[in-house]
Amino acid sequence: MTLEWLHTHEIALWWIGILSVVALLGTLIMIPILAIRIPEDYFTRKKRKPYRFREQHPVIRFVGLGLKNFLGILFVLLGLAMLVLPGQGVITILIGIMMLNFPGKFALERRIVRQPSVLRVINWMRAKANKPALQASKRDLKGRGGSS
Repeated sequence: MTLEWLHTHEIALWWIGILSVVALLGTLIMIPILAIRIPEDYFTRKKRKPYRFREQHPVIRFVGLGLKNFLGILFVLLGLAMLVLPGQGVITILIGIMMLNFPGKFALERRIVRQPSVLRVINWMRAKANKPALQASKRDLKGRGGSS
């Protein structure tokens, strides 16, 4: 029964395998590029910078936001898959969340970066690219109130 099912779905299994390899290679290339583009003070800023396309024509702004959110959802889904498959799942999820627009996003991003292993990996990528480490206050890393 199992061999029959495999032969029946052989083409679909090949496509799933090819897409998995492409996703893995794509994230191995894209995640470091996106991680080094995060401004070093991103997680310690008091005020967020305005959206870059805010002054553009409404159609361009809408298409830009739609594409950015689509890519964010894609990265989150790929990251979730990488929690059980090879790849950098949590960091991929973080990058995806950073691309999305939703209430409470910044607090969720900080919660993920508070994990010492996540911050360590991102800063390792940044060091390889000669970029300064991400700034994170002691409060952010401990998850408690207090001064930074």
